Amino acid sequence: MSFKKFDQQTFIVDTANAYTNGQISKREFLRKLGLAGVGFSAFSLGMLGNPRGLRRGSLLGTPAYADGLPDNQAKWLKEVGSKFKGAKIRYSTESTPPSVILNQIKKEFTDPTGIEVEVEIVPLEQVLAKATQDVQGQLGSYDLYYLDQSWISMFQPDCIDPVAYYKDKPELAMPDFDWDDFSKPLVKNVAQVDGQWMGIPFDIPIFTLMYRKDILEKHKIAVPTTYEDYLAAARQITEAEKGNGIFGTGLQAKSGHYSLECDWSQAVWGHGGSIFNKNKKFSGNDEQGIAGLKWYQDLLKVSPPNSTASTWDGQFEMMHSGQIALAQSWDEFFPGLDADDSKVKGLWEPAKPLTAKKLRPASEAGFNEQPNLGHQGGSCISLSKYSKNKEAAWIFMQWGCCKEIMTRCTLLGGFAPMRNSSFADPRVKAKAKVGAGTTRHLETVKWVIDNAMATEPHMALWAGLSTNEIPTELGKLLTGQAYGGDPKACMDALAKQIDAQVKDAGLL
Repeated sequence: MSFKKFDQQTFIVDTANAYTNGQISKREFLRKLGLAGVGFSAFSLGMLGNPRGLRRGSLLGTPAYADGLPDNQAKWLKEVGSKFKGAKIRYSTESTPPSVILNQIKKEFTDPTGIEVEVEIVPLEQVLAKATQDVQGQLGSYDLYYLDQSWISMFQPDCIDPVAYYKDKPELAMPDFDWDDFSKPLVKNVAQVDGQWMGIPFDIPIFTLMYRKDILEKHKIAVPTTYEDYLAAARQITEAEKGNGIFGTGLQAKSGHYSLECDWSQAVWGHGGSIFNKNKKFSGNDEQGIAGLKWYQDLLKVSPPNSTASTWDGQFEMMHSGQIALAQSWDEFFPGLDADDSKVKGLWEPAKPLTAKKLRPASEAGFNEQPNLGHQGGSCISLSKYSKNKEAAWIFMQWGCCKEIMTRCTLLGGFAPMRNSSFADPRVKAKAKVGAGTTRHLETVKWVIDNAMATEPHMALWAGLSTNEIPTELGKLLTGQAYGGDPKACMDALAKQIDAQVKDAGLL
């Protein structure tokens, strides 16, 4: 390990700890990590300093779905796992749905194996700090790492390729694990670096379209499929239903929050644009970018006034309380809309995201950006090279990511699985009905994963740009604080700021 690498890791740990202790602001935290070459995926940025909001009440559903492992895997777990009885493995993670549920059902692993499992659920910046400190000193304090997709290249030297390890350690290999069952787009986007596996896909929040079927049927409106259709439907509903307290749509448009950047980038992609062009210049101010922003400004006019003060939590509450009829946002919202405390239980339906007349090819965008229809932010679980209990940790990792357990996690929470077999499992399909932990949105989610996953730019500066400069200037435009409603003026100002930062960082 070079001193330069060691120094970078020390800087990351100290910066993350300073942010956790309230010694520096979120803006300064992101700026410093940008200097160190560390970014965050857009979805994960909202988790800094806080546990992930699980918008569906209790994640645990009925235990009647607990069928257990197939006989050969149950035998393997007991016979092979019990060889490491007394070992203790540690895993640090943010509060993702699969992490929470795996922690809740881990007794099904610890009882037959005698292996102790400690799952630390902490804010995202501490996940990064703990993993970085561990690899810096090659301490082996943590056996498994939770890695945001934007970090995985930084940890490439420190993680074991799980596919290679499976082949190299046949005596530890779970029978019928079936690597080909993992969704290939997920593997490529959240678990590989340069074609090499870094871990196993573990979580995938992604955009889908959601609509109130009762409202659309009442006004004889077809489910929107294009951005133009969506705006027209939102206008019609607001005009007809505003007196009843219902708006056509609602936005996560809080100034200075990354949720606004997520909405905006999806609008830009959907109008044929990109955040950066192939010359690595900011392109939100080109013709397509301006068209996307104008569309978003028009949506704001038919949204609840609190949209400009709302992040994703506020947008979910608009949906959950019956205040809006259309939303293109995170699939994780959907189970909560069918929960018993929802005022609109059973009235929301999922649909494929809005289509674009033409998407900009990734070859014409910059920093590995992939414009598409479904904004996403995923993560993977990885085995540390420095683990003092590799074998025990590997057995737990295989158990937690096998077909049955991943399917169980989906059954208990209703969130998108990582395996194709889980989507197709009859038990999952049987829960595709109105009720807590519903899976009736998953057919749509799978289509988005397989066909329309978008990826934001992969660059260290992106963490700061997407939570500071971009949503701050957008917020000024949308709230009337600056730019006089002129989207081009706003985007030109952003281009000047962002291009200067990219140049100063030596990224051109």
